[in-house]
Amino acid sequence: MKKIQMVDLQGQYQQIKETVNTSIEEVLNSSAYINGPLVHEFQADLEKYLDVKHVIPCANGTDALQIAMMGLGLEQGDEVITADFTFAATVEVIALLKLTPVLVDVDAKTFNIDIDALKKAITPKTKAIVPVHLFGQVANMDAVMEIAKEHNLFVIEDNAQAIGANYTFKDGRKQKAGTIGNLGTTSFFPSKNLGCYGDGGAIFTNDDALAHTIRGIVNHGMYRRYYHDVVGVNSRLDSIQAGVLKAKLPHLDSYCNARRNAARFYNSAFANNTNIITPTAKSNNNSSCGEICDTCDCHVFHQYTLQITNGKRDDLHQHLLEKGIPNAIYYPVALHSQKAYQDDRYNEEDFPVTNELIKTVISLPMHTELDDEQLKFITQTILDFIN
Repeated sequence: MKKIQMVDLQGQYQQIKETVNTSIEEVLNSSAYINGPLVHEFQADLEKYLDVKHVIPCANGTDALQIAMMGLGLEQGDEVITADFTFAATVEVIALLKLTPVLVDVDAKTFNIDIDALKKAITPKTKAIVPVHLFGQVANMDAVMEIAKEHNLFVIEDNAQAIGANYTFKDGRKQKAGTIGNLGTTSFFPSKNLGCYGDGGAIFTNDDALAHTIRGIVNHGMYRRYYHDVVGVNSRLDSIQAGVLKAKLPHLDSYCNARRNAARFYNSAFANNTNIITPTAKSNNNSSCGEICDTCDCHVFHQYTLQITNGKRDDLHQHLLEKGIPNAIYYPVALHSQKAYQDDRYNEEDFPVTNELIKTVISLPMHTELDDEQLKFITQTILDFIN
């Protein structure tokens, strides 16, 4: 059996080696390392794939979130609501911009922002909502957009983990994750479903005026060299990373399907164990395919995350490591409990789901190169331990 990797980037590279190398050589031969032709070609390819008017590449996913908020003209003290159970980058940029982060609990099944908690958190100071499409599953965007419209709020989708996923609205329409709100952001960190070989990110929007503003912000506030019209930053996707992403984008759907197939294997293996809660694929309150059906496209399984309910999550984590099976606990500390983001406004009783998840979740190897032998070994090792 091949060595099991949490993410097998080397194995994936071998399948697309020739195309990737050709793209990199093109950049090296042209010496157009910054804002070269491949950046513009990748941008156009991604706009077509997402069916969105504007993709603005930038240096990383955290920058993408910060630049999106800068583009909306949010002011110091404005409240921005987001999920408590996610990576810190989402709340980090809110604090950096001197906005006021408002953390709310998540849904017990999807781990995405809890709609009732979101409604309760809105105040006259609320200006924006940042739903995080966690682990590759799209948040309940029907409800988020309805709330935003009712209260005249901006919506910034944190799509760092769900690029390639579709959201099916209640009326049957489908739209790519990250293209539904006023703005969407993503990360091209190497382990993402669409990852480069360094750092990278992008912002998406269908709003022409917002796109124009953001194109200036990512480039020192310039639309013409040495003329600074807005306060900006230096955040660009370099040409080599764009070349890698251009080579990988045509494979994104097959990558997502491979992850779904691995998730189906896991779910089937664990289906009858009462101490294990497997992920469901549920995009809104009116659609659920918990068994990850053949037409499932609302979840792209950036992570495959179980809940271990018998109190032995930490023991399982260590046991798997001893057996050569990498695994991870995303996330061991809730954001509202992190030293940097503690606030007297938060009450522990407002975060029952998050506080339970940090004690029970464990993520298993998930990538495009997993084979049946590896999956059988992983699942049997877990079942033997749990039983």
